Amino acid sequence: MSIIITGATGKLGSLIIEQLLRKVSADQIIAGVRHPQSERAQCYIKQGIDVRICDYDQPETLHQAFDGVSKLLLISSSNPDDTVRLRQHAHVIEAAKKCNIEHLLYTSFAFLGDGIDSTSLHHLHLATEHAILTTGLPYTFLRNALYIDFVGILGLDAAIAKGELSIYPGDWKFNVVTRHDLAVGIATILSESCHENKTYELTAPRPWTFEELAIALSKLTGKSISLRQDTQIQNWIYGFLAKINTSSTSVDLERFIGGPVTPLTDSIKPFIGSHLPKST
Repeated sequence: MSIIITGATGKLGSLIIEQLLRKVSADQIIAGVRHPQSERAQCYIKQGIDVRICDYDQPETLHQAFDGVSKLLLISSSNPDDTVRLRQHAHVIEAAKKCNIEHLLYTSFAFLGDGIDSTSLHHLHLATEHAILTTGLPYTFLRNALYIDFVGILGLDAAIAKGELSIYPGDWKFNVVTRHDLAVGIATILSESCHENKTYELTAPRPWTFEELAIALSKLTGKSISLRQDTQIQNWIYGFLAKINTSSTSVDLERFIGGPVTPLTDSIKPFIGSHLPKST
């Protein structure tokens, strides 16, 4: 069995390979990268991992990269232009079909179609999933929840300094997860052979609220941080969050992790590092 991970030097791709090395031998892993001379790519080579040029914008590199591959993990493009992203995904999917990939896995988005309003994000992932289905190849859709990273846009530093977390009013609930947890779960799926033609919602098993976030901040910093709703807040993130499903949950991720997901208090530590007591 050979497994290629595209975007292998990115944050998620790197974590997946790190976890996959705990489950399969290095000679079964192929890192698909755009820049083989990068520090991360060279590190893979030293670990015995095959590194191949895999550029979404250059279809000829994809055919060469996928030669002899059994499983392909397509990590969705990070290009800010969704038209470009969809074209890039199409290049990968076409190459996968021509190379007779035995199993195509794709990092999609959790609970597509369940948002209050449709977004370009929904259209992108639904269109990519449809394109994969039309190939007739065995597939797995890994519908990842929103990353915990979004809390970094909420003004946590200001909240800690002020002792008050201000949010836009709403019944906010979040099924978000860490990249690390996703990597552990995805690596498990990649290393097993019973996931063809399945769709998994990789979210937290229960959502947390802003009230719980304020409590977590208080616990971590040793400061009392209250919560205040403010209709005057102008932050694009709330408009985005209102259009996606951040409250529905699934136990899929915990099942593949083999235990609980990272607790909220631990998940947010990287975003308030300068405020943590030295003993934390």
